[in-house]
Amino acid sequence: MSRNSIQSLWTATAIPGTDLPRVSSPLRAQVTIIGAGYTGLSAALHLSEAGRDVVVLEAADVGERASGLNGGQVIPGLKDDPDTLEERFGPDVGGRLVSTVAAGPDLVFDLIRKYEIPCDPVRTGWIQPAASEGALVAIRARVEQWRRRGAAVELLTREETARLTGSRRYCGGWIDRRGGTVQPLSYVRGLALAARRHGSRIFSQSPATKLTHSGGEWRVDTPCGSVTSPIVILATDAYADRIVEAVRRTVVTVPSFQVATAPLSDDLLRSILPERQSASDTWHLLRYFRLDVTGRLLMGSRGVFGNAPIAAQARHHYRAVREIYPQLEGIPYEYHWGGLVAVTRDHLPRLQEVAPRLLAGFGYNGRGVAMATMMGLLLARWSSGQPAAELGFPVTRVEPLPLHGFSQFGARVAVQYLRSLDGLARVRQKLSHSRGLA
Repeated sequence: MSRNSIQSLWTATAIPGTDLPRVSSPLRAQVTIIGAGYTGLSAALHLSEAGRDVVVLEAADVGERASGLNGGQVIPGLKDDPDTLEERFGPDVGGRLVSTVAAGPDLVFDLIRKYEIPCDPVRTGWIQPAASEGALVAIRARVEQWRRRGAAVELLTREETARLTGSRRYCGGWIDRRGGTVQPLSYVRGLALAARRHGSRIFSQSPATKLTHSGGEWRVDTPCGSVTSPIVILATDAYADRIVEAVRRTVVTVPSFQVATAPLSDDLLRSILPERQSASDTWHLLRYFRLDVTGRLLMGSRGVFGNAPIAAQARHHYRAVREIYPQLEGIPYEYHWGGLVAVTRDHLPRLQEVAPRLLAGFGYNGRGVAMATMMGLLLARWSSGQPAAELGFPVTRVEPLPLHGFSQFGARVAVQYLRSLDGLARVRQKLSHSRGLA
């Protein structure tokens, strides 16, 4: 491993961040936002554009957590297919929900263009390659459902998947042309700069330590000051702490880990993801991969719980690269990093009023770039008086997970179980391939 081995690639290549003050005195605002990631900064930017006085509190530095550590894939939609969402919420609410989540990438790339955010945006699509023939059944249904709604999606043959990914590992798949990639840390820093230009006051190293409600107003305390406002937006996602226990207990946090290779040669770049799509495959513990602007291959998947050594964290990722791209055997890995993902019980994000005028949006289940940016817009509209029924996303009740204290243990068991299922499937495929050659 190189000297960069425990550093994020995004930290090494992002645009510079802005020095931000800490809260050091009592402040007032029309809206206080807790969390300066995609959700909080999107909300702040849209509120400030509308002339609202906004204070944003960040416990660390902008982009130091999930918004600056993810894979930078801008993916439309949610885990559930459109028909499933409409069946669950009804044709009216479900239909508007599908339209809202489909528009996430449009919002991201529109903001990048509007505010000239230098975050290496690429919009050539997102691919979901199928790890098995069985996975193609669900993919065919998914493509048909999105086509009925006018989306730019295509079913891919085995040969087309191999051409677009540069891997013979997959038996087909589909491409969603609405998707793309960004440098995620540069993107979140660009949102912060745009929000500040419109008047948002953003404070770093200012964790919310206490939240109290009195006389129709909320007071958010930090170690060295406080903010009082009639409305508070919680935008902490996987990094929620005990300040609002009900929200923290609604999600299970699971680790995600990534590795990045040294820059690939021109010969390799002509065949590996030649059109610069990103990809997320269909294994139970999916692998997501892409190239960055420097020509490095990034490979991400579920991480290891606990403080395991880098070598232990990365072994599954090295194996994934060898399996998908055997032509990269022996290539060095220069960057290794990870973060947390907030997973909800049904894999749907949450938009909630936790208490009177205490609003929250969270639970992106690994699709945070587009969905969190959209959630910020929804929270801005809701806090500005738009009725919940008109937001285009269902507002749900706060329902903490029962026995939440055991959820982390359950998540560990589930990850190991799914990893075992994937391992068995790989063995079966190898045996089947061997018989076919015999």
